[in-house]
Amino acid sequence: MSVHYTLNLRVFWPLVTGLCTALVCLYHVLRGDGAPRTESPDGVDGGFPLLKVAILLLLGYVLLRCRHAVRQRFLPVSSRVVGHSAFSPRHLSEPGLRILLESYYEHEVRLSPHVLGHSKAHVSRIVGELVRAGRIRGSPCPISGGALALAFRGDFIQVGSAYEQHKIRRPDSFDVLVPLRLPPLVALEPRSLGAEPALAPAFRSCFVCALKAPPSPSGTSGGHWLRNCKPFADSFCVDVRGQRHLSATLVLRWFQSHLQRSLATVRYKLEECCRVSLTPGGLEQPPILHILPCRTDYGCCRLSMAVRLIPAVHLGDSVFLVAPPPPPSPVEPLSELPGGLRSEALWGVNTARQEQKLLGWLQERAAPGACYLKCLQLLKALRDLGARGLDPMAATRWGQVLSSYVLKTVLLTVLLREGTPGQCWDEARLSECLEELVQFLKACLLGRQTLFHCILGPGGAAAEVGPLPKVLREAAPVDLLAAFDVHARELAAARLLSTWRSLPRLLRAYGGPRYLARCPPPWSQRTQGFPEHEP
Repeated sequence: MSVHYTLNLRVFWPLVTGLCTALVCLYHVLRGDGAPRTESPDGVDGGFPLLKVAILLLLGYVLLRCRHAVRQRFLPVSSRVVGHSAFSPRHLSEPGLRILLESYYEHEVRLSPHVLGHSKAHVSRIVGELVRAGRIRGSPCPISGGALALAFRGDFIQVGSAYEQHKIRRPDSFDVLVPLRLPPLVALEPRSLGAEPALAPAFRSCFVCALKAPPSPSGTSGGHWLRNCKPFADSFCVDVRGQRHLSATLVLRWFQSHLQRSLATVRYKLEECCRVSLTPGGLEQPPILHILPCRTDYGCCRLSMAVRLIPAVHLGDSVFLVAPPPPPSPVEPLSELPGGLRSEALWGVNTARQEQKLLGWLQERAAPGACYLKCLQLLKALRDLGARGLDPMAATRWGQVLSSYVLKTVLLTVLLREGTPGQCWDEARLSECLEELVQFLKACLLGRQTLFHCILGPGGAAAEVGPLPKVLREAAPVDLLAAFDVHARELAAARLLSTWRSLPRLLRAYGGPRYLARCPPPWSQRTQGFPEHEP
């Protein structure tokens, strides 16, 4: 992805003023040390006072900064917004949507690759130390034969937008999968719940994992295997339909306690470069590791970072089972799932590695200068602009419907439908490409299109990402928006359309400094571009 750097005038002019002041001070110091001071016959100092030079430089800086603001203040409103007859048509033309998008992207959306690279390196270093300590420490629950019941595998997998080149604004949040090692005596038999007709749509993308005995050439009896695995089953499994199933809730509880013990082991060692703390998650939320680098480590990009540490069970072919996300609304009590299912036994699937391969496959076949990742970043920024003016509950619901994963799936679906990003995704057609994504997302929200999972959907991208485990190939298609009711989707579609129609006004209000003076600052929700009668 190409990177463009622009001059930040807010930093440039103070820097020039300070540099000039430093040069004048240095000149007077050297002049005072190298030659004796001369005084005029009347006793008045002939040298130019340093204070006067500094005052003149400061006054010049203030005049340059205030010149444009003063001119805009005393111009009539019609001249500032819609133009004035005294100006030529060249000065009256407002910037187009593409120019506004480019300016907003450069000033508000684009990440500095320098800062992002340092942040990812720091996260890798800290998480690597923590995971290695957890692997060495092992699990406090041994089973028969000396094998550990559950432990860290010793590696970690970086997932999310920060590692797929479409993260926006600040590199302060990361997602990391921590694979777990099962004991040798335990094997899993995963099964998709997509074919359960009585199950709510929010849970049809989940899986359950039953325990089974691994194939043994010695022909060990099933009763002997059950006796050996009883400590593991009692600690990490629940009964579902008379069979022991691996519990995501119990595994997450063990993971948090083991992570706390591992952090206590390496905390003193990590204090040399940063300060770390761990926030425990809930029943369905993974713990979050907070990292604050010290001033001596990457001082040019000292950011407080939050890393979600997600326990993952490997199924094969780089596919992992993770704790399922909480349902968007209380569809039904979790303790009353149909068919004897239990909420503790539900798992979600993570196909981040396949999605990274798919993005790499698209990048290899994309035309030079393709802007599809830029469109995804601007689509996320459009979602954030749409959340302005909403109350906290409505903003949370808006973010759930238009999650980053949903927006990425919209882009992948559109690209796979077209084959490869060709000339139609050229930088010159930035606004048209973004509009295509918005229109497709609106159609999915209104039920005119179905937004399937890019890997688990019908005719998924298996040919582009390689083989998948059998349980995923046989799983039912997953509709990412099926968990939301029709009313919530219609409200999100109306809000999305309203935000898109008001996008030029919003970008002039919140975009780069070149266009801030072309429109008055927004004082209310109506001036932000959202009609009061729309959701």
